[in-house]
Parts: sequence; structure tokens; C-alpha cells
Amino acid sequence: MARAGHTTGGKAEAKARQAVLDTALGLSRSGLSPGRSGNVSCRWQDGMLITPTGMAYEAQTPGDIVLVGPNGETRPGSRLPSSEWRFHLAVYRARPAGHAIVHTHSLHATVLACAHRPIPAFHYMVARAGGVDIPCVPYATYGSEALSRHVARGLEKRDACLLANHGQIAIADTLSGALELAAEVEVLAEQYYKVLTLGPPRLLDAAEMAIVVERFKGHGQKAVE
Repeated sequence: MARAGHTTGGKAEAKARQAVLDTALGLSRSGLSPGRSGNVSCRWQDGMLITPTGMAYEAQTPGDIVLVGPNGETRPGSRLPSSEWRFHLAVYRARPAGHAIVHTHSLHATVLACAHRPIPAFHYMVARAGGVDIPCVPYATYGSEALSRHVARGLEKRDACLLANHGQIAIADTLSGALELAAEVEVLAEQYYKVLTLGPPRLLDAAEMAIVVERFKGHGQKAVE
């Protein structure tokens, strides 16, 4: 049951709220975002469901997840949404097929972001983010319209990007997919950081990365008829 003063919709919305909370707990327990950092959302109708601001994930209930409308409006009596709600909405507008977003301050991705270093094609798994690199978008104050514009542009043609002096963000069809991609970006960031200690990496060329990007589109198990 939701806390008093926090309204929820029907069974489908309750299930979506629980899924957002479960993903946020997975984000925290995996170490991808320390403390109360990071946030999680899923598309819901013409808006989204998103984690609240300033609450430890372990202290949240499904009723604390915030329904945000297409113009940023919330239900009376709801929690305040994540301070980054603007860039979540901006990304959903830019990516109509995307249904889930995970934003983290994972260690190595944040290290690279603070150095303003994108992740180039040093490893074929970089293609998991949908292209030949994982870009780093310019810095802007957290929660600002300027940052939402940068992030939306960064994810127009990629499924993940770094945010300068901030962290990383991943979008997918599902919450589990977004969390998995965020974890993969962190692994790649750590690998790239360590490769840099040996000298300039040998990068895969654009032709090879195009092949890998295409292969990833059909990657995974197929349903058995």
C-alpha cells in the first residue's frame, strides 16, 4: 500500500512503480551509484514514473515513485521528482521508442566524464551503446534545461553517453535493459581508463564497428515457437 498522501493508479501503474523501485535498488546494491546519487525512470502514458529526489533507495516504497506529466506536472501530494526529471522527459521526447532510463554516477564513467573523455572504439563492446563511440556531452548545471538539451542530443543516435563532470546515462526498451547497459558502460569505462595507462589505444575502424553495431541489433535469444 502506498503511504498516506501518495496516490497511485491501477494495477498496471502499481507494477510499473515497483519495477522502477526494483531497478533503483539494483542500481544502488550493484555499486553503480553511491549514496542517493543517480535516478531511474520509465515511460508511462504521455509522461513517466521516476524516482523521487533526496530519498535513499532502501527507504522508498512504490508509492514514493513520482508520476510526472509531459510538461513536468505532478499529482497533488506526491513526492518531489528527481532533480534530473527534465533530462528524462527530454530524452523520451527525442527517443519515442525508448521506455526506460538509468542515470548513474558510476566510478570510472564519472572519472572519464570529469576528464571530458568520450569512450572510443577501443573494444567492440562499445557498439552496445548503438554506435562507434560513447560520447561525452558538455557540462551544464544539474537539473537545468541546458543539461536536458545536451543529454537529449547525446542520446539521439546513441543508447548511452557520458555527462561531463557528472556521470553517465543509458536508455533501453526495458528497465532491466537500461540497468544492464549502464553496467556495461561502467565496465567499458574502467577498461578504457586502464588501457590509457599503457598508452594510446589501438582503435577499431568505422567499418568494423558498423558491422558490430548491426550484429548487436539481432543479438540475444529468440522466442521459441
